[in-house]
Amino acid sequence: MIEIAIDGTSASGKGTLAKKLSEKYSIPHLDTGLMYRKVASEILKDKGNNLKNILELSCKIARTLNFENLQNKELRTEDTAKIASEIAVFPSLREILNLKQLEFVNKSNEQFGGCVLDGRDIGTKILPNASFKFFIDASIEIRAKRRLLEKNITFLHENDEKCMLQNLIKNMVERDNIDKSRPEAPMVAAKDAYIIDTTAINADELLSIATNIIEGNLTKN
Repeated sequence: MIEIAIDGTSASGKGTLAKKLSEKYSIPHLDTGLMYRKVASEILKDKGNNLKNILELSCKIARTLNFENLQNKELRTEDTAKIASEIAVFPSLREILNLKQLEFVNKSNEQFGGCVLDGRDIGTKILPNASFKFFIDASIEIRAKRRLLEKNITFLHENDEKCMLQNLIKNMVERDNIDKSRPEAPMVAAKDAYIIDTTAINADELLSIATNIIEGNLTKN
């Protein structure tokens, strides 16, 4: 059995790495961050909701949602990301989603002999005994540029691009601070995690580094 825990900052490459490792080793992958975005997306659909009872509402939604399909484009919007970051600090919501994540882990291990999870507290909270733990990060400027490229905006004026980059950097810094400072399962690298900086490497190079670590250790065992 092989369990792979991948944590890290947004747009650092952790999600891409998780997907590639899932394909390489034929084990299921779960992007836990999208679970919070799924809840946030449902909150935003309630036009009459003034977000005053966002804790109660988020927990109610999380208990009943089906998290099997997490590919909706609505989950990638800035508004959804903002709400997801706000609700992710709620211990009661995290407890609900943690249980669902563990259900995924148990099912995947039983049926496929392993799993890959990525998020912000996987190696420290969800899979503390994972076979391999990675913490992925990159400079804030590179992460913002990657996020801007994902938006696939053409014919963007240079001044507009600079403005968007600055806004992305601002939002990322705010989210990083929230994730790192929340009292419940803050975003930190597990003590036994391999820390990889992707500022100067691409997705294929990151995959190569990770697989060399995994297969080198598997060979030793």
